[in-house]
Amino acid sequence: MSIESVISYIQQYPLISRLLEILGIFAVSFVLFFITRSYLLKWLEIIVQKSKTKLDDVLLHKRVFQRFAYLVPAIIIYNFAYLFGIFEEPVKRIITVYGIWIFLLVIDALLTAWNEIYDKKHIDKKVGLKSYIQIAKIILFILGFIVIIAVLIGQSPLVLLSGIGALTAVLILVFRDTILSFIASLQISAYNLVKIGDWIEVPKFGADGDVIDIALHTVKVQNWDKTVTVIPTHKLIEESFKNWRGMTESGGRRIKRALYIDMTTIKLCDEKMIMRVKRFQLLKDFIAQKEEEILNYNREHNINTEELINGRKFTNVGIFRAYIKAYLRMHPKIHNDMTFLVRQLSPSSNGLPIEIYVFTNDIEWLNYEDIQSDIFDHIIAVIPQFDLRVFQNPTGKDFNRLAI
Repeated sequence: MSIESVISYIQQYPLISRLLEILGIFAVSFVLFFITRSYLLKWLEIIVQKSKTKLDDVLLHKRVFQRFAYLVPAIIIYNFAYLFGIFEEPVKRIITVYGIWIFLLVIDALLTAWNEIYDKKHIDKKVGLKSYIQIAKIILFILGFIVIIAVLIGQSPLVLLSGIGALTAVLILVFRDTILSFIASLQISAYNLVKIGDWIEVPKFGADGDVIDIALHTVKVQNWDKTVTVIPTHKLIEESFKNWRGMTESGGRRIKRALYIDMTTIKLCDEKMIMRVKRFQLLKDFIAQKEEEILNYNREHNINTEELINGRKFTNVGIFRAYIKAYLRMHPKIHNDMTFLVRQLSPSSNGLPIEIYVFTNDIEWLNYEDIQSDIFDHIIAVIPQFDLRVFQNPTGKDFNRLAI
């Protein structure tokens, strides 16, 4: 039997003929889709890999080109929808909905690629786009669904949009967190409150570490123990938090720690002690200057200095403070251009606090801790040289000694 006779025979049965035509269209659509995915996209991938620009690499990685391939069968079937006869209009609507959905996926991939390109170009990320991209996606898909529903029911999208006003209260209730997060994202961006890489502390959520992600609904913080705390974006604005970025940008990291001196060891200095501390290299100039100042004062006021209590005198705790100042001024890791204080705080039942309030010029955490430890190692070790003692609550050894 020849091909012409087969065709002539099939044409005697219009239903079978139409069915075969429809199957042929589906077959052609599948073949062209297969060729597009297996050959054209592979060829495009080779071109992208050879190009110097990184833009097309991101678009390929985010599957922008791959999603376009799904439009090929839709275009073919739409143009041959008349083969479906009375079902032409429903088929066209379904294909249109399919095409809109693919278009939404393509725009979604483009927005994701845009965000990635932005992040790579703006390493400092002072203004993150991720939350805005997510808002754009939400709006995109809401509008897309409205258009899809309008196509399915054969109405203009404007008719549906006009009816949304009545649903405003419901939408606000459903998207409450999204709206709050969007407003919070605007505040974070406008006032540059937080950016990726910042060290923040949020006590209410137990967060203490670096910000690793800022999205529309959440801010992720990787704590120092490597756990990750997820904070709702709008809660970050509602609650107080500490951002250590100012410390990083200033180039100095604060040391604020006090030593508690046993007040029973504080005394006026006699000549023997003054002669001894004069031999301390860091105190030589201070003692000479202060000694002349005290001598002139006592002479001017005709003070009898035979008694230790009369007139102005050195105290061992005052000389100790002067030593700390001189030691810190000479320290290569202390920032001398920032706040520099060695002061007394109010005495308490734990002794007299001598607080050191200075800044290191190295802000790296590990280096900072080493610098701070080295400073206090030295200070605690030299305290006995000034006939002082660090206050310490009695231990079991102290009670045993009393018992003996």
